[in-house]
Amino acid sequence: MGSGGNFGWTGDSSQQGTMERSSDKKISMIAFLREKEFDDESIQGMLRRCKWLEVADGERACENWNYLKSIGIRERKLPCVVSKCPKILTLGLNEKLVPMVQCLATLGTKPGDVALAITKFPHILSHSVEEKLCPLLAFFQALGVSEKQLRRLLLLNPRLISYSIQTKFSQIVDFFASLGLNKEGMIGKILVKNPFIMGYSVEKRLQPTTEFLKSIGLNEFDLQRVVLNFPEVLCRDVNKVLRPNLAFLKRCGFYDEQIVVLVAGYPPVLIKSVKNSLEPRIRFLVEEMGREISEIADCPEFFRHGLKKSLEFRQKLLKQKNICCSLSEMLKCSQKKFIARFGLIAGSL
Repeated sequence: MGSGGNFGWTGDSSQQGTMERSSDKKISMIAFLREKEFDDESIQGMLRRCKWLEVADGERACENWNYLKSIGIRERKLPCVVSKCPKILTLGLNEKLVPMVQCLATLGTKPGDVALAITKFPHILSHSVEEKLCPLLAFFQALGVSEKQLRRLLLLNPRLISYSIQTKFSQIVDFFASLGLNKEGMIGKILVKNPFIMGYSVEKRLQPTTEFLKSIGLNEFDLQRVVLNFPEVLCRDVNKVLRPNLAFLKRCGFYDEQIVVLVAGYPPVLIKSVKNSLEPRIRFLVEEMGREISEIADCPEFFRHGLKKSLEFRQKLLKQKNICCSLSEMLKCSQKKFIARFGLIAGSL
């Protein structure tokens, strides 16, 4: 019995020792976080999001923190970086952080590029170079994205590394191909123009916006032009943005056929702010320029021109010279060509 009792006591002691060691590490980590001025609420939130943080070594956390500072992340930004991804403090420095930073550095064009990418999306450091980054780079290169473009793509939207090639990227590539955008380099061009489009769901966002554009009358060629030149249009919510803009254009008096011409000619007309962009320009066209709404259908570029720097400026000079011209003649040229074309001297600027 004495032996059995002794065995029981030893087991309790072992468990108690384990708990003490775990507790010491926990206190060490919490002490480190408090030293970095994290409040208790923030600390508890990080502990809930990262189960390993509770038993992580505070010494490793300190080492990782200092390393992140050394690569150019400002200390005032570090609490935000760590709050987004507490796991960073638990990762092996030489096993995880250094290899990823070195690999990203080969993509960076400026010294601060890597630090900026990590600040935007700290989780990039938790991924494997071999298992995630290298396959991702190879995937984009196969789509015709050049090394220079690849650099911009990943550093502008580092969140790309977190998506699955099989279940996410391949689906989006297939979607673009279904629109006829399967010629060499086309999909790469779309991704470079808008790296964030890869983060959207085909079913919930890209397909609905495409169907909406078809419903207002855009043909296959027009749709391809929209996606190639203004992919951001596909990223906006149909009910919150595209449909209200369409309703505004109809209220202004545009016919359905004119709206098709407008959208095909300048797709951002469906995503620009009605209050801050479209409405002030329409009002200026009618009230100050004395023109008909229908003229815009022949010159969709009207909505691209800045109100003060272009529209008001050109209208003022035409009025001073008492020159009459179509809206298309007025706007389908650069500022310099406009001045030369209508005989306006540089001094009048």
